[in-house]
Amino acid sequence: MAKAGAAKAKAVKKPAKKITDKDSLAKELRSLIPKLDEEGLVFLVKQAHVHLYNMQVDALNKNTIRDERRRSEKEDKPKKTANTGRFTDIEMSDSGSGYHILFGSEWIAFTKGEINTMVKIVLSGESDLDIRGRLYNWLSRERNDILYSASIPDKFDKKLNSLITLINGNFKLR
Repeated sequence: MAKAGAAKAKAVKKPAKKITDKDSLAKELRSLIPKLDEEGLVFLVKQAHVHLYNMQVDALNKNTIRDERRRSEKEDKPKKTANTGRFTDIEMSDSGSGYHILFGSEWIAFTKGEINTMVKIVLSGESDLDIRGRLYNWLSRERNDILYSASIPDKFDKKLNSLITLINGNFKLR
């Protein structure tokens, strides 16, 4: 009877491993390795590293997208507050190669060339509207980051006037 129980135990087989595409591809790759020269193996190793890196980047991107979705779902309404600061101070950089202008609590760096261009626009003697328009256009072409940081949507924004006033009060044309 002990033999019959052992026979039953042998009759109950473990389910066979399911052969996946990955397994069959790995088997095929293993069979090709002996046929490749060193250059071919180096190429495959490099490609494997590149592919692993790309897989990591994809995973990070998916996590980032998931996190952004979670954040946006948590926020009932986007709390977008306009930056209400003003341009209030200007100082020459320590090296003397440019200037820093204070907007709200953030110092923004400018080169001497950028300051010279803004001074020429501001002190051009044109009408206030023309000066604001030219300065806004120049900033949108050359320093769009300033318009974005200061939340200046157009030439009519009062924050642009604070920049004009600051430049006007600190520079003279030669």
